[in-house]
This record gives sequence, C-alpha cells and structure tokens, in this order.
Amino acid sequence: MPRHLVCLTFDFDALSGWIARGLVTPTPISRGEFGVVGAARALSLLAKHDIRATWFIPGVTIATYPDACRAVVEAGHEIGNHGWTHVPPAKLTRAQESAGLARANEALAALAGRAPEGYRSPSWDLSPHTVELLIEHGFAYDSSMMGGDYLPYRARTGDAIALEEAVAFGPETDLVEMPISWALDDDPHFEFVRTDSTILPGLMNARAVFENWLDDFAYMARHYQWGVITYTCHPFVIGRGHRMLALEGLIERLADQGAAFVTMADALAEWRTTGSPKHADVFVA
Repeated sequence: MPRHLVCLTFDFDALSGWIARGLVTPTPISRGEFGVVGAARALSLLAKHDIRATWFIPGVTIATYPDACRAVVEAGHEIGNHGWTHVPPAKLTRAQESAGLARANEALAALAGRAPEGYRSPSWDLSPHTVELLIEHGFAYDSSMMGGDYLPYRARTGDAIALEEAVAFGPETDLVEMPISWALDDDPHFEFVRTDSTILPGLMNARAVFENWLDDFAYMARHYQWGVITYTCHPFVIGRGHRMLALEGLIERLADQGAAFVTMADALAEWRTTGSPKHADVFVA
C-alpha cells in the first residue's frame, strides 16, 4: 500500500546565524530574536494539527534561550544537532568541528535526556571530515546533502575529486542521508539580506512558494510507492503572520492528499523497516 511521509523540520538558529556571519549590529540581532516569537507560533500550529516535527538547534541557541528550547522538547518533538555555533563545517578544522559536535551533543542531551540521532550542518556545507566525524560521534543520520529527494541513502566517505579526472566515489557508510533541497527551504525564498557584496532579495509570495512545495509532494505521491519529503523552516523566517497562515494551508492540503507527518528519526526507522528501498524499488513511471 502506498505511503508518503512528510518531515516538517525547523532550524532554530535564532541569533546564531547572524553572529556566525559577523552581522552583530542591533537590527540583524533583532531579526534573530524574532525566532523565539516564531518558535512559539510554530509550536502552537504543530500542536493544533497534532504533528511531531524535528527541530535542529545550535548549542548557542540552547545556551541563550533555554526556556524556548525546553518548550520544544516538552511538546514532544525530536531535536537534532545543528552545531554549537552556526559556522559551516567547511570553514572549521577537523578538531574544531569535532569539538563543536561534542559540545552541542552535551547541551542537547542535557536538554532532552538523550543524545540526538540526527545532524544538520549550518548552511548545508559539510567538510571533508563531516561524515566520518558524525559516525564517530554516534549519529544515525545527516540531513545536509542533496543527492536524492524522496528516498534516504547512505552517505559516502573518501570521494576523490580532481578537475580533469573522473570522480572516484568512496565507500558507502552506515550513516544515512535524509536529503534536503534549497527549493524546499523557506530562507532563500523569504528573507531579504543585504551585505557589502551581495543582495538576497527574498520576500516571495508565501502561498506561491508553498504551491511548489505541494507539487513536489504530489510528484512523490504519483510516482513513488513509498517516499519521504523534507521541508525546512526557520522560526525567524516562517513565524511572520502571512507565512504562518500559508504554512497552515500547506499542512491542511498535504493532509488532504494523504501525507503522514513524522519526525526524521521515525522516517529513518520506517525506511529501514521497509528494506531500505532504492529508487528502482518504488518508482512508478
């Protein structure tokens, strides 16, 4: 029988993303502060629809807003590691990256009473060491890469990449990748950011963006016997009133089309239970 899963995920960056970019004047900091307002709104919406989601929380957010993070746990949501700071792993040394993972894991375990199963990298930019470090630190899954869309797959280590040579792929590992996409992330669509070198225009119509999100689910439902789609939201982004209304509309329409809302850990467990299907196993032309 077909089964189509939806993972609603929230990256509770709050101030950490702005600080990591060196944007620490009062206005960008205040944009991060709004994340606490947005988180409360998101928790209320999820409770209304009886949905358990996955929240990736940087350690700095736990240290800065312990009560807001505790509310996520008390509401029954899964929490995952999002680094200690929001500095992308690709900008860290191996030792710095490992130390950040361990420090964030300690904070998450103190908050939730258990170590997290999943990791999502800040800015989705892994280092050459990330996969092996995640295995060393006991993670079951990562959600930072884009080599698929509707099916988990096993992450590799040791790819050999040279400009003028065929890529030599490394071996698969036991770490499972729960793939994501910038197209299914609220931040690039909605946030206006201006720096000395770039302008990210954002400010798209929320309902128009969510039509795309709904169509991606519809494609999965039409062509896959089993699949999982992951949507990525940020409380400081999604928490604006018109976006919250649009998000609720998306949830209702997904439910009408048979979506089953689950955490990422639950989606991973179901994928394993179904025999870890690959594209050819479940795709219907």
